[in-house]
Amino acid sequence: MGPMDRISIFTTDSEAAQFADFSQGEAVFTFTRLTPDGPRALVDGRAWVFVDWLMDSLSGLELVRRLRADPRMRDAHITMVLEEDDPEDRRRALKAGADDYAVGPLDRQAMLDRVLSLFAEGHANGNSGHVLDLGDLQVNVAGQQARWQDELIVLRPNEFRLLRFLAENPNRVFSRQELIEALGKDGDPDYLRTVDVWIKRLRQGLRNAGAGHLLRTVHGRGYVLDLI
Repeated sequence: MGPMDRISIFTTDSEAAQFADFSQGEAVFTFTRLTPDGPRALVDGRAWVFVDWLMDSLSGLELVRRLRADPRMRDAHITMVLEEDDPEDRRRALKAGADDYAVGPLDRQAMLDRVLSLFAEGHANGNSGHVLDLGDLQVNVAGQQARWQDELIVLRPNEFRLLRFLAENPNRVFSRQELIEALGKDGDPDYLRTVDVWIKRLRQGLRNAGAGHLLRTVHGRGYVLDLI
């Protein structure tokens, strides 16, 4: 692991998503809200997911099935948070794709205890080796490289992370606020200018590789990577 690696803990519980970060050694564990649309933040290393059995818009079982079909979450460790310790509910949770289950509600310490016990066994960074193959655009997550029609797109680390997030969420418009949150920089007081700098540099890198048309500004709303 590199210095201060961010470990993502996703939760469908809106209150749990507000829990404070936890640091241990070179890692910082951050809590992030998970919606039925999937992760709205960059997934660094292996993701740890807590899915409530009951949610407003769909069942926890259905969300688990969706997550298992999402390439970003293929190696995630998913815990189903049950309403009660019912054998049939446990069976259905595991059949849907959950790795384990717990009876909720879970407080911050209970969630951290579960993550840290498994994290210590060396299960981190399970999804760091995948490559996003999007036709003419390839994003190598492990190698921190992107290519357009086999031409290297020269980017700094922050711009690469921005491209990776947009490539994982193609054809979706993101505001500057959403981008800063997705990249784990929401503590930056000057975030508007920060995003503008990233966008400018990313646009230049894409243009130099012949892919300048991919990144589009949607006036009044934000930015979108066009990969139709």
